[in-house]
Amino acid sequence: MFPAPLLLCLPLLLASPFSDDGIAAEEILAAEDRAVEIILSMQEQLSGSEEEASEWPYEGVYRERGEIPIGYRIGGTAIAARALLEARNWEKDPKRQSAVGRATAFILEHLGDEKMSAGFSGGYDVRGWGHTYALDFLLRLQELDRVSSEDAKKVSEAARSLVTTLEKTEIPENGGWNYSRSRRRGSSSPSPFMTAPTIQALLNASAAGIEVDRKVIERALSSLEKARLETGAFQYSTRPDKKTGEGFEAVPGAIARMAACETTLFLCGRGSTERLRGAIDAFFEHWQWLEKRRRQTGTHIPPYFIAPYYFYYGHYYVAQAIQALPEEERGDYRQRLIQILWKVREESGGWNDRVFERSENYGTAMVLLSLRQPHFKLPPGLPARSRKPVPL
Repeated sequence: MFPAPLLLCLPLLLASPFSDDGIAAEEILAAEDRAVEIILSMQEQLSGSEEEASEWPYEGVYRERGEIPIGYRIGGTAIAARALLEARNWEKDPKRQSAVGRATAFILEHLGDEKMSAGFSGGYDVRGWGHTYALDFLLRLQELDRVSSEDAKKVSEAARSLVTTLEKTEIPENGGWNYSRSRRRGSSSPSPFMTAPTIQALLNASAAGIEVDRKVIERALSSLEKARLETGAFQYSTRPDKKTGEGFEAVPGAIARMAACETTLFLCGRGSTERLRGAIDAFFEHWQWLEKRRRQTGTHIPPYFIAPYYFYYGHYYVAQAIQALPEEERGDYRQRLIQILWKVREESGGWNDRVFERSENYGTAMVLLSLRQPHFKLPPGLPARSRKPVPL
């Protein structure tokens, strides 16, 4: 499953349906510029007020009282704004600067909503996605020194508050996070799909000087390890006593989360280059199963129960995993990834994995971030400092 030298993978690369001529650098840059245009054009004001457009809500099938939940609105806005931050020529683009400024104000304001507090409602609650990606965005905003003077204190306080919130919403006993939790059991199974990005956000927070409870991260990492199968797949929810290797847990059903999990474990000394490479190879080998579900209705459809919303999530974290490989291995893998992204590009020049027109904002942002991966750093490893766990 995990061939060591790249030479062993060469026959697969040559035989791959994605081994067409490479995409020229100029074409990639033009696509990035077009992605920026599309994201800017899709900024909106979901509340219906007369204020200038300030958000990029993520749209999925889940609703709260018929409305897109605030966790999706904040999370989607943070991802799109982060993509705009990473795109080239920021200093020459006042329109983009203004759009990100409005998005920052929207995030800061709505992080105070009751539905974004350190709680969980019923059996399904997506606020955690908002917490994770808002933290990721605000930290990057600070790192790039693109926070307005009037927002500097608010951004700093919000980032620290989000760390505390994520610590408080850790799943008791098991560690990690999940947007779907049992109403009957006292504890629930973590979701590797959600836990890996949240660990990365906390690692970035620690690197930025925010105190992070090391034990929270360690428990979350352990939950990822417990979810890993011998095949390299990861369970959909961490239940080490219930591993089957079928459906969700078959490699084709897990390829969209394998890279996210392996990269996170690798960064924290619990993985290996071999496992990283294996996750990337599995993604390309079984990619057609993801493609079968792109822009389709429904969510978890047999035989592998792949939902459309895994699609660009998976591509983003494969792009990140490629950057964690030795430098001499990255070029071929990166070109293969770009080639398949070009195969699924919309006529508009953007990307969309859902049946909703609005979700092109998210898909395009995730692809732009995937293309820009070589231009920003990987998250660091475990924080050097620790403190007492936050009471749960």
